[in-house]
Amino acid sequence: MTGINFAWSAVGGDPALLPRVTTVVREGALQARLPVRELARACVGACALAAAELGARRAGLAEVPGVTLDDGAVATAFVSERHLLVDGRAPVTFAPLSRFWRTADGWVRTHANYPHHRARLLAALGVTEEDPDAVGAALAERSSLEVEEAVYAAGGLAVARRTPAEWAAHEQAVTVARRPLVEHERADTARARALPSLDGTPLLPAAGVRVLDLTRVIAGPVATRTLALLGADVLRVDAPQLPELADQHTDTGFGKRSATLDLAADRRAFEELLAAADVVVTGYRPGALDRYGLSARALAERRPGLVVAELSAWGAYGPWRERRGFDSLVQVATGIAAIEGSAGGTRGTADEPAAMSSPGALPAQALDHGTGYLLAAAVLRALTEQLEQGEGRGRCVRLALARTAEWLMNGIEPGPEEGLVDGAYEADSAADTWLNERGSALGRLRYALPPVSFAGGPVDWARPPGVWGADPARWV
Repeated sequence: MTGINFAWSAVGGDPALLPRVTTVVREGALQARLPVRELARACVGACALAAAELGARRAGLAEVPGVTLDDGAVATAFVSERHLLVDGRAPVTFAPLSRFWRTADGWVRTHANYPHHRARLLAALGVTEEDPDAVGAALAERSSLEVEEAVYAAGGLAVARRTPAEWAAHEQAVTVARRPLVEHERADTARARALPSLDGTPLLPAAGVRVLDLTRVIAGPVATRTLALLGADVLRVDAPQLPELADQHTDTGFGKRSATLDLAADRRAFEELLAAADVVVTGYRPGALDRYGLSARALAERRPGLVVAELSAWGAYGPWRERRGFDSLVQVATGIAAIEGSAGGTRGTADEPAAMSSPGALPAQALDHGTGYLLAAAVLRALTEQLEQGEGRGRCVRLALARTAEWLMNGIEPGPEEGLVDGAYEADSAADTWLNERGSALGRLRYALPPVSFAGGPVDWARPPGVWGADPARWV
């Protein structure tokens, strides 16, 4: 099954709508050994088709608007953080200690962008200062798996580079592979809040939908950024003691409002938000929010008819279910880094055994971005099902970066695409077509335009990102 067919099926879409999609194929976009372009195209395509479908249903149209998938727009959006400029300044996407490191028997990759993760990494290694040379020396003395376990035990993030075969034999990989790409559950039999008609125009399919955004980093914020593009009132809520990285907030904050809320001290304020929400999107590791009563089951009990979308790195099951993770680390664990590295995922050579060959990475944080668009698609389809079936039952959809990685490595069949072959993709020329500039409270922004496109739909966000945490914690 080709990528978009599988993605559309995974979110519960009607295959009869697939001919509504036209693809502009651009050779050279998102080049990699793995079918990254096909994954990106499939995820954005499923999201755009879900948006067009919801808009048509709410507007009372007999036909779903046509969807245009442009590889150039998709490829540009999948590296949106690299195109972002704030008053001419390019952001730093990875901190100095977030990188690949040689170990005694191979490689590990660490993630230390956040101060608390950086402190835990240094503590686990017995390094007192943020000195890359000292960190490298400490890592070189240990095996990759020893580093992985020690750093995770300290609450930090480090993952050993595995080959695809090594990951396939891991209990977490076996558990993940058994799960569907998108998991669906129905939570209750109560009616959801009725959404108003769109009066014959599908321009903003999610208009009037209230989305409570409890996500961080990239995948979850990409999903909610997309829902905001489509007209949803998206309120991102963060703990005041855990500020988001400034450039990351800017890149993924388009269309949203941002508030801070202490769930322990301001519980009443949160419950008031929940009582009027239509969708809650969570992006913390499984179990992390349970102590606040924010599991999907607990949320559905307090807000009947709610759509809950859950996102995690490793999945809500298996021995790694409670581990922290990011796209870069999932690439390393699952064998993607080995495939994209110098040995190409093979056994290596006598001069460079596979274990010591240089690891590589995808041309984008494609697991994050792809999963984000799939998550938005699943939410849009859940809203459509509530509208069509008229029974308003609450729903939970669940995705994991590791399951998206499994699909990328073992499930996508490129196959023939219907559409327009329109020349090569040149990343340096993206500014001519797929970037925009506008002023904001954060400064003059250059940014990637959204790749979700359908006839009559929005072409840009209604508002730029604002200052992190500056908005009141209430609905518009």
